[in-house]
Amino acid sequence: MDLHGKTVVVTGAGRGIGRAIALDLAGEGAKLALFDLNQTDLDQSVELCAAKGVQARSYRVNVADEAEVTTAMGQVAADFGRLDGLVNNAGIVRDGLLVKVKDGVVAGRMSLEQWNAVLGVNLTGVFLCGREAAAQMIQCGHGGVIVNISSISRAGNAGQTNYSAAKAGVESMGVVWAKELARYGIRVGSIAPGFTHTEILAAMRPEVLDKMIAPVPLKRLGQPEEIAHAVRFIFQNDFFTGRCIDVDGGLRL
Repeated sequence: MDLHGKTVVVTGAGRGIGRAIALDLAGEGAKLALFDLNQTDLDQSVELCAAKGVQARSYRVNVADEAEVTTAMGQVAADFGRLDGLVNNAGIVRDGLLVKVKDGVVAGRMSLEQWNAVLGVNLTGVFLCGREAAAQMIQCGHGGVIVNISSISRAGNAGQTNYSAAKAGVESMGVVWAKELARYGIRVGSIAPGFTHTEILAAMRPEVLDKMIAPVPLKRLGQPEEIAHAVRFIFQNDFFTGRCIDVDGGLRL
């Protein structure tokens, strides 16, 4: 896909990896529809994208809310006149052990609220945005590209029952969609980032970060721009679909 003049939705675009993806695509001439819940962050991302000479709009959307997603995707198509791409990036974490034991006694459990919150945004949100974006792309008749942001944790990371389950599901949905949507000219791929330098990790204590980086063969965190580069590859390589790209510095969980 030649991104110049194409319209792409990026969810979770207010900061971090989402903002980096939006800026990278803007650098290729794409028009951006940016979804997030934090309006202040969204406004900053829109301003940065617009500075690259492209049209960018913000949409305050809870991706776990069906009505909001359906309305927003329809509004994007109306505002830009077309929809060519979606990057499903929005996600949250609510980490915890499945069962916490102290001195042989069960002292805690991962709560249903922790489970539902993460599955709602990280899996249901991807499903809703993917479904509605695909519907709009089919109606526009130009084909398109959907990129789902999975995670290295999809392999199963201790303390992340909810997150790991969601991110494994995100990759699996991408495989299914690639098979179902190819007939409409829509390609679907996934990216599985490793530990990446975002605001969340930047706030961690140095000793915690050192422990996180130690097993990474490249001995550093990834950068949001490196994840964005992989997303752009999927958009621009017209023979890529139904696969997941690991961008993890060589780390295996």
